[in-house]
Amino acid sequence: MKFALFSLMMNIPNAVTGETLTTQQKFQNVLKQAVLAEELGFEAYGVGERHGEPFISSAPPIVLTAIAAKTSRIRLLTTVTVLSVLDPVRVAEDYATLDHLSGGRLEMIIGKGNDPRHYPLFGIKEEEQWESMAERYGLLRRLWNEEQVTWEGKYRPPLHQVTTQPRPYQTSIPVWHGSASSTLSTELAAKYGEPIFSSNGFHHLEKYKALIDHYRERLAFYGHDPQKAVVGAGGGALYLADTREEAIKRYRPYYDAFHATAASQHNQSPFTDLEDNIKNGPSLVGNAEMVIEKILRYQKAFGHQVLSISVDGLTESEQREQIERFASEVMPVLRREIPSTVWDQDSLVQQAASSF
Repeated sequence: MKFALFSLMMNIPNAVTGETLTTQQKFQNVLKQAVLAEELGFEAYGVGERHGEPFISSAPPIVLTAIAAKTSRIRLLTTVTVLSVLDPVRVAEDYATLDHLSGGRLEMIIGKGNDPRHYPLFGIKEEEQWESMAERYGLLRRLWNEEQVTWEGKYRPPLHQVTTQPRPYQTSIPVWHGSASSTLSTELAAKYGEPIFSSNGFHHLEKYKALIDHYRERLAFYGHDPQKAVVGAGGGALYLADTREEAIKRYRPYYDAFHATAASQHNQSPFTDLEDNIKNGPSLVGNAEMVIEKILRYQKAFGHQVLSISVDGLTESEQREQIERFASEVMPVLRREIPSTVWDQDSLVQQAASSF
């Protein structure tokens, strides 16, 4: 298994200390997280896109460019790029620039986003989100892989013989499709034979497994080999301690604070409390053995090769503690137990991207 650390750059008062980082402090916190992730052997670091409080992650390509300047190896992910509301010309330019400045370490995860506040900001109706994303992605693919593009669609003005600059550094920038709530995302991924990344953040295993199963079924329909499907998945909240009781006690204030936010409540999570989430949901809270067992159980259902985790909301000292414990106590076991060719030379992700 391969591992990604990510942040949505949520900046709320710390549930234990009451401290709120300044915007500048939060940006520096994310940069330090990414550097630490590379030092500890994570394969990737991701920045999500949100457009409203309590998140300050409205410009992932800029944040990831700053991370690129401070790192040398780690892959740079967008978790996710909200393509349903963005101009594909601007996206093509911004992320091709990042691809160059990172030396070809960019991988994009596209999605419609799960915060409805961004639709009125960019002039899109929520009911148009899937159609909008499919159209915009079709154009983005052409802009990155063709020159002198002539195009006409619904969600931006026509183009006539346009070649965006710069051209991407990589032959094909790998694109994953974020999967959280609808078979429309898995359908789009299967159509192009590209990887998916399951959010696996707020609901029961069965919901996400059904979407992953649909993806594999539709891969076969479109003539792709479902045995070569590439799947990544989130892991819910992370908090490791020597015992289950200690982990629950230390993490509970953070869990309660986050689930009281409007952003969290929008996801309509069915779990009644932290214990319910640990028992029946994706939260990775407990000792290392418990967390490993849960990840293996989910992996058996999903078949994913990449796992992403986040430590948003914790104090900086706890963030470091959790990242270091995960890297030393959990990652080595999962690397042995779950083979993964993702991000190896000539990896399946690169092969999938070459279908452009």
